[in-house]
Amino acid sequence: MDTQITTKFKIHKPTNEVFEAIVDPAKIGNFWFSSSSERWEQGKSVTVRYVEYEAELVIHVLEVEGNKKIVFSWGGEYNEETVVTIILQALDHASTRIEVNESGFNENDPEIVSKMIGQKEGWVYMLTCLKGYLENGVRTLRGSLIH
Repeated sequence: MDTQITTKFKIHKPTNEVFEAIVDPAKIGNFWFSSSSERWEQGKSVTVRYVEYEAELVIHVLEVEGNKKIVFSWGGEYNEETVVTIILQALDHASTRIEVNESGFNENDPEIVSKMIGQKEGWVYMLTCLKGYLENGVRTLRGSLIH
């Protein structure tokens, strides 16, 4: 069973702006997590929070290639660690293709399909919020997903 999910979007902003929105703790709260404890850099463990869901987790930044790639793992504290790879590709001077791939789901988990669908939904939502924030300055979508 293929236990990875991939989500792709086109964002009408240069790759450096998309990259900075993700790694900069001053920007990430405008579209994804409520807060990030520090800048996402290779080798760091960063605490991220969702105030709306009373949730906090640690991500382990495995690889960062400026304006091109971010790789991190999360979920290890719940014995459900997965690896997320975010790839940024410049389409022209003002547009970026962003691809998010999450892998490592436990294929023996009886809830795997539900978990993968939930994660796919989450990535579509996060990228929608990122697009709204970067292209139109919308900062009110982030905490609106209801579980």
